[in-house]
Amino acid sequence: MFRHASRSEKYRIPFGALKTGSDVKLVFDASKDSTEVVLCYSYGLYGFSYHEEPMRLIHESRNHDRYEVDMEVPSEPCILFYWFRVTMNDSDLHKIGLEGLSFNKPDQEHTYVYYVFDECGDKGNGKIYPEPPRIGVEEDKYPFAWQITVYDENFKTPDFLKGALMYQIFPDRFSRDTKFNFEEMTNKSPRSERIYHEDWNEEVDIYGKPETGYLACDFYGGSLDGIAEKLDYIKSLGIDVLYLNPIFEARSSHRYDTADYLNVDPILGGNEAFERLSKACEEKGIKIVIDGVFSHTGADSRYFNKFDRYGGVGAYRSYKTGEESKFRSWYKFIGNDKEEPKYESWWGFPDLPNVDEDDLSYRRFIFGKDGVVDTWIKRGASGLRLDVSDELPDSFIRQMRTSVRKYSNGNGCVIGEVWEDASNKCSYGSYRDFMLGRTHDSVMGYTFRIGLLNFLTHTFDAKCFDSYMEGFRERYPSESYYSMMNLISSHDVPRAINILVKKEDPGDRELQKDIFLSEEEKKLGMKLMKLAYSFQIGYIGSPCLYYGDEILMEGFRDPFNRRTYPWEKVDDDGKKMLSFVREISKLRLENPVLRTGLYKTIYAEENAIVFERYLDKENRDAFGKYVGEGAKRIVLLINNNDSDFLRFDTKSFEAETCETKEISEGSILRIKEGSDTVVSVAPRSSLFLIYE
Repeated sequence: MFRHASRSEKYRIPFGALKTGSDVKLVFDASKDSTEVVLCYSYGLYGFSYHEEPMRLIHESRNHDRYEVDMEVPSEPCILFYWFRVTMNDSDLHKIGLEGLSFNKPDQEHTYVYYVFDECGDKGNGKIYPEPPRIGVEEDKYPFAWQITVYDENFKTPDFLKGALMYQIFPDRFSRDTKFNFEEMTNKSPRSERIYHEDWNEEVDIYGKPETGYLACDFYGGSLDGIAEKLDYIKSLGIDVLYLNPIFEARSSHRYDTADYLNVDPILGGNEAFERLSKACEEKGIKIVIDGVFSHTGADSRYFNKFDRYGGVGAYRSYKTGEESKFRSWYKFIGNDKEEPKYESWWGFPDLPNVDEDDLSYRRFIFGKDGVVDTWIKRGASGLRLDVSDELPDSFIRQMRTSVRKYSNGNGCVIGEVWEDASNKCSYGSYRDFMLGRTHDSVMGYTFRIGLLNFLTHTFDAKCFDSYMEGFRERYPSESYYSMMNLISSHDVPRAINILVKKEDPGDRELQKDIFLSEEEKKLGMKLMKLAYSFQIGYIGSPCLYYGDEILMEGFRDPFNRRTYPWEKVDDDGKKMLSFVREISKLRLENPVLRTGLYKTIYAEENAIVFERYLDKENRDAFGKYVGEGAKRIVLLINNNDSDFLRFDTKSFEAETCETKEISEGSILRIKEGSDTVVSVAPRSSLFLIYE
């Protein structure tokens, strides 16, 4: 039969994404009945070029013919797709079980057989298909082609981001500062639509005021000084990077309706509070990444100024009256109705008018000297997370990364909100320049979340989960993959514990607010959250904790995933989870191999997965850097079986599931390199083996 496996060193060398101009060897095994094997490939980004190149035949045995080709990938960043076309005599089709199928025929005596990527295959295997892959932007992409991501040879992500442990905070809901005064909060920005909670532990609002309805305008008074006062707690979690949801002045409590890009919301403490937080974080070795919303602003902003709450002439009034406004060109108005102007808005929400990111005055405001990027880097930010990154033009994101690098002396990062596979994401009629080393350093790991939660809820078995993850490792440049913001919860999705215990979401806020986990569900949820966090810590990338996950906070979608952190009301299960998180997090601090070490899957069967992070023989990591601290090898065993135990031989690296009840106590076990020990992991448990 046929064989090509892109994740096997026998068939594609080297593995994974490649720098521009690199060499790659592709190998294909075919039956002796093949008369011709052709490599078909296509590469590009905004447009694609198609090619068919005959491969050189090498005879290796009597039974098979091996074809191989040495190829230099393009010198410009792009996506390269490839597949194989095999020509066979019609009389030989029955030998491989293909007679009777409808294939393309170059002539009356021969048939074309296509060997394409099998999305469910192991090690990047392929399968036979009667048609070639579809790779067009607007096409239904089936069958699939193999992909090589060709990225800029100079691409490098900041070292602080690789393998960093991140902590995401929704600022209004994390912590008030010790000087908090309720009346002062209400006076800082007295807007009639706002609701202020005097009780920190009160449930989030889902109604709004009668005259406005729900606007996400309820505030608790969490502040940047409150975060600064909790830095010892945050540091106890092993955190390297704080990711803050929007802090710019805005009408809503989520602040994705930016009102002023250059100033911190007064309720959060203003610019001075950010400078205090920045200084405190620097003293503790913590970087700050802030949220940047550049596809739209708030209608209630100093730029659009629909409600005339800000001084000066905004774009809205300029359009109505003809008055001059330097912000007028930022927005696109529709029609000629001056009394009730219509304008482009984000997903049709009139409170969020779209910005024209190609407008040069807007770009100067964002990227120029003393502009938005320059200002926040000077104030202490180490990078930006871009909201709805796939709705920004590629050229805008490229300029964003260039600007961040410029103002941070090459040390700042850009993280994008991309929910799908960023290496071949299509939107607005094109493949996107997301993983080619010119826009993002990293993206939010929603694909990581999907894979891990599907595995832990038994939607994926271990083999499927491993193949899913290996696909991303294959398609993403290592510089990005080791910087991936690997999350399991966020402000945009239900809390992970709700998903893990399969708590049904009724889809109605009125019903959601009264649904909480039972004691039994909480116990199960804690076991699965421990597995999730262990995988986050052990796997490649930057694990990201959403505030409160470490104490088992629960909640469905917005706004219930944005409740206040219950500082005085953490229950016993929450305290146990917190202790576990602290214990496991220390492994990243003590063992750099978990940050940048090489990776290999050892075992992935049914509901158990075992993998290792290791250094090479010269104690070098995945980037060729010498590592002199900590363990040289760490193996993580994840047993997600309901009843079976997972046994592992520490010397032979052989694993199996069985009914034994011999348990290796604890979540961490230190053993000597080369020791012959059999360990056993209980159902729904994990174990880190630290080889010393």
